[in-house]
Amino acid sequence: MFINNFDPVALQVFSLEIRWYSLAYIFGLIFGWIYCKKLIIKDQNIKKLFDDYITYLIIGIILGGRLGYVFIYNPKYFLNNLHEIPMIWNGGMSFHGALIGIVLTSFIFCKKYKQDLFYFTDLVAISAPIGIFFGRVANFINSELYGRETDIIWSVKFIQIDNLNRHPSQIYEALFEGIILFIILRFFYNKYSKNTGLISSLFVIFYSVFRFLIEFTRSPDLQLGLIIFNLTMGQIISVIFLLSGLYLFYIRNDFKK
Repeated sequence: MFINNFDPVALQVFSLEIRWYSLAYIFGLIFGWIYCKKLIIKDQNIKKLFDDYITYLIIGIILGGRLGYVFIYNPKYFLNNLHEIPMIWNGGMSFHGALIGIVLTSFIFCKKYKQDLFYFTDLVAISAPIGIFFGRVANFINSELYGRETDIIWSVKFIQIDNLNRHPSQIYEALFEGIILFIILRFFYNKYSKNTGLISSLFVIFYSVFRFLIEFTRSPDLQLGLIIFNLTMGQIISVIFLLSGLYLFYIRNDFKK
């Protein structure tokens, strides 16, 4: 058993608190940008456009992630506290909402610059596991999105929450949605990079499967609990995204030809 008593504040300068979760977003974007620009993108014109594209991504991640959390996971609270919706520093972001935001801002960007939408979503997909890894590690440090009670030998006691031994579900997600998904997508990218949209579909498929399974070890959101068929909201949304990913895989791959 491991006792988690990490301080969610990484650094404090006078009254300014720099939190691990904020650093996770920053590191994810920086390393994702470096990975795509230095190792993936070969076309010089695309490299120049990619810098502008990052701005669109940041907007999509923040707006989509926040609004997704507000309307999917805690609508009643925020409808009564509208002034708190912009307060992202208090926590509350949805990965699925961020993904929708990225798709929308990517569509706007590609429409404006007359680019292949799926080429750019593939860039996001192949680098996203980097950000997911940092984000889930930050969740672990913050003692949030913690796991269900268990007696396994690698259980973790989040003493800022309670004295129960729990699954380190954040670490499971960092491993599968971060490291393993990164390896899978890089493997397929090396073989099928010219088939735009395939990597995007595989990202959605594998992420949804990993997320659905790991949610069985993760405590459901307190304000929602278990919903239909004893599934969490995250699992229900993952099923919807999985079906979307399978459809995208069907229309964008060349295996059926």
